[in-house]
Amino acid sequence: MMRRRLLAIILGSAVVIASTAMAAEVPIHQGQELTLEQAIAIALTLHPRILASASDLDAAHEGVGIAEANLLPQAYGIGEYLRGTDNAIGDTAFIGGYEFPRLPGTPHLHSEEAAQSFSTHDNYLTGLSIRQYLFDFGRVRGLIHEQQDEAAAAKARYDLARLNLILEVSQRYFEVLAARANVKVFEKSVEQRQEHLHEAQLMSQAQLKPQIDVYTTQAQLSRSQLDLIKAQNSSADAKVALDNAMGLSENAIDYRMAGELSWNPISNTLAQLLGDAIELRPDLKMMTDEAEAAGAEVKIHRSDYFPTVQGAGDYETMGTGTPASNNFDVGVVVTWPIFNGFKTEHQVAQARYKQDEIKHEIEDLRQQIVLQVTRAFLDWQASVAAITKAQSVLDASKEELNLAEHRYRNGLGNIVELEDAQTRFTADSSNYVDALYGYAVTKAAVDHATAHSLVDVQRAAH
Repeated sequence: MMRRRLLAIILGSAVVIASTAMAAEVPIHQGQELTLEQAIAIALTLHPRILASASDLDAAHEGVGIAEANLLPQAYGIGEYLRGTDNAIGDTAFIGGYEFPRLPGTPHLHSEEAAQSFSTHDNYLTGLSIRQYLFDFGRVRGLIHEQQDEAAAAKARYDLARLNLILEVSQRYFEVLAARANVKVFEKSVEQRQEHLHEAQLMSQAQLKPQIDVYTTQAQLSRSQLDLIKAQNSSADAKVALDNAMGLSENAIDYRMAGELSWNPISNTLAQLLGDAIELRPDLKMMTDEAEAAGAEVKIHRSDYFPTVQGAGDYETMGTGTPASNNFDVGVVVTWPIFNGFKTEHQVAQARYKQDEIKHEIEDLRQQIVLQVTRAFLDWQASVAAITKAQSVLDASKEELNLAEHRYRNGLGNIVELEDAQTRFTADSSNYVDALYGYAVTKAAVDHATAHSLVDVQRAAH
């Protein structure tokens, strides 16, 4: 037990130290290529959300240490010096405390002035008290189990924070790829319309086409340039969002994106994905650990029905001067709350209700997981179908534009036919980019809903 706790503390400290070191030096440089895996690794190292969750995990492990400390001897030292009166109180009986210490006694037959002196004297006290846990019918053990389950739940919360951040980084990485792909689409549209304008000008000068063709192509060129400006701005916004997801908001770094949007056929089945999600989801693991902690809390409160046994030893020396009086004691202390106003019964019942509440929440979460995985899988399937259709439309649109350009050059078509074909081709190119982006984000949603993305990162780390 102690070895596992020590290993957990060492690993937690290593995470914090590594994160601090990485925060001091940004792990990506100007012009460097950035892959999705690198973006995720940077986020899981630098993002404050993960660092906060790691600190919460370390605090939970320390809670286990606090609970285990009850098994070890507890030693307390005391030292006092008081300057005060020592007027006797005779055989007076009272329930004392720290604020009202027991004062010296005198016989009943004493002079009237014996308790009225204002003279003060030195008073010294030093002592050592040792207590050792022996047995308590499960209270300390229950507290340790509760803290261990809470630490396990904190580990699951840490994994859940990582899983959610992986999804966020993936979505924003794909947004940058899609935005930059759309920039290329509108750059090509501007280039093609510049060619159309040049052709219209030449043919108008040769009186082969009317002057309106020039104005029509000029207007369409300006519209394409406006679309390009919007696409470039969207690309810049997407990069800012990705920097934020990686924890690099304060570092303006111009990196290059690795790869492009792509897709692959689906080979998974819904049943496989649902089984993986129930097995791997950290939030389900977290709630299961919390239910175990609630069960341990029931044992803690139920132990109040039974006595607690401790070994005790004390040594003290006290007096108004030297040599002081020495006293010591060694023995066993048994405490047993015989009646506490039914407090224990209510505490046990409350803990059981809390445990039942978590169990119901677990069942609700299982149903939510089924919903999330099923929806994500259906969206994933739809995205593949959308890509196929978008590719088919784009191919036809490209042929349509080629024919329109050929007809216009040969005087068989008009400018409206050409610009309509160009508009449709540009829109279809952008729609194809959106379809690829839709596949990427729905695939990321499936990996998030099943926790596959977290498992992949953990495997890559090993």
